[in-house]
Amino acid sequence: MIDALVTVVVVLACLGVVCALAAARVVKQYERGVVFRLGRLRSGIRGPGFTMITPVFDRLHKVNMQIVTMPVPAQEGITRDNVTVRVDAVVYFKVVDPAEAIIAVEDYRFAVSQMAQTSLRSIIGKSDLDDLLSNREKLNQGLELMIDSPAVGWGVHIDRVEIKDVSLPETMKRSMARQAEADRERRARVINADAELQASKKLAEAAAQMSETPAALQLRLLQTVMAVSAEKNSTLVLPIPVELLRFLERGQEKERPLTAGRTERKPEGAGAESVAGAEAAPAADSAAPRAVTEERSARPVPTLTEREPEPRPTVER
Repeated sequence: MIDALVTVVVVLACLGVVCALAAARVVKQYERGVVFRLGRLRSGIRGPGFTMITPVFDRLHKVNMQIVTMPVPAQEGITRDNVTVRVDAVVYFKVVDPAEAIIAVEDYRFAVSQMAQTSLRSIIGKSDLDDLLSNREKLNQGLELMIDSPAVGWGVHIDRVEIKDVSLPETMKRSMARQAEADRERRARVINADAELQASKKLAEAAAQMSETPAALQLRLLQTVMAVSAEKNSTLVLPIPVELLRFLERGQEKERPLTAGRTERKPEGAGAESVAGAEAAPAADSAAPRAVTEERSARPVPTLTEREPEPRPTVER
């Protein structure tokens, strides 16, 4: 009798241990437990830690609450400006309502993946190629709104959507490379033209400054000669500027003495009448060369290219 009682107690104890082990559940920190009793959802959501359920009658579903990183397969589409591209993206989402994620949709991961692919195709058709390449932030926000709108009813929150890569055809890549090269060349020409304009202004200022001091032109010429000779050249070509010739000409004109008149040789064998006629010329004829010389000295000195042959005064015989 005692042996049978002990056997029953042992059996009951074993059954109790088995039931306790079957009812015990452990929910991790990043998970939440949803309990179904006989197919009906229990109101309470089991938090992290140790929890107990009724064996045979209850079923516990664990839902991951971490942010899920889901890559979106590359989608091929035609942009609004008729360019064929392949675009892939990545979606970051998390479950905010475990009960809705289990009840409202069969597989929330698959649903989010399909919605992301269709939204990506739609955003490609509504955008231009330039927007896909340079204005991705705006496209990411639009794509996030398109995916998040239906996902709210599934207990899922779309945290972020990023477009990873945009693949272009080879012909389009070559066209864009030629366009970029042409733009770079245009900018280089504009910069060179601007530099030439600034250099011409500075050279004009330097020329105006040197025109006030002619000796500066000669010093500049000597500096150029020194710079060229430093290159160890065997042949030196020295250009002489016209301004230097004008400067030397002005110096010679200042040093040239003013003459009152010019005398002319008489040929041998001339008669006494011609000599007497020349000596008997009036005083006005002898003063004429002096007036011509003074008038010439008062006028500006012409350059070598502008000078005309001076008229020789004639002496009346």
